Amino acid sequence: MLTNTEKQFFIFFFCIVLFELITGNTETLNTVHYIAKPAILTSLIFLFVKTSHSLPKVIKNLTLSALVFSLLGDVLLMFVEHSPHFFTFGLIAFLIAHIMYILVFLKHRNKKTNPIGFITLMLVYGFGMFYLLSDGLGSMLIPVIVYMAVILSMATTAFIRKLNVNTISFKLVFFGAIFFMISDSILALNKFYQPIPLSGISIMITYATAQFLIVLGILKINVTNSKK
Repeated sequence: MLTNTEKQFFIFFFCIVLFELITGNTETLNTVHYIAKPAILTSLIFLFVKTSHSLPKVIKNLTLSALVFSLLGDVLLMFVEHSPHFFTFGLIAFLIAHIMYILVFLKHRNKKTNPIGFITLMLVYGFGMFYLLSDGLGSMLIPVIVYMAVILSMATTAFIRKLNVNTISFKLVFFGAIFFMISDSILALNKFYQPIPLSGISIMITYATAQFLIVLGILKINVTNSKK
């Protein structure tokens, strides 16, 4: 399933994520954290640029844009303690990243797939999240609603790739989108509902997993595999 380059990168990526978790949760290493966190997306961008030569130009450019805006979002969210505006700008950066991913996924949508059942599930999840968050949103009500709609749309567009791309690509991208949704949900609950123990660790692990799976899934689009 993984090439030698991808296996080597996985080990390297795991070490970066572990380094970020250590520096992000150790007060004396807080300064190093400003290097460790951006290194996660920077490494994925390097991998994608190096191994995406066979992808169509539009897919490559949209994916690269999603990764760059994700990196920007990561950097902005590191400065939230200095000003709440950094959270808003970070939210916008990730919103754009999600839209870029949606456009990538739509390029391989299966028009025969009926997404009604999955959309219903996403709506139930979305309304449940909104019920928990609504009292604490304040001025962030509209931005968070828009963001929730986009992240749920990303998960849905990942789902409708089924049977129109190889099985490996579909599963990697789909589970990546779900992990992204989980990561954002934990972040939102921790910020607007109530503090969650070890939230920083769980957010970063699910986020890094999401980005890695999505990028790998997009790179696997051209891999020959039966469409089960």
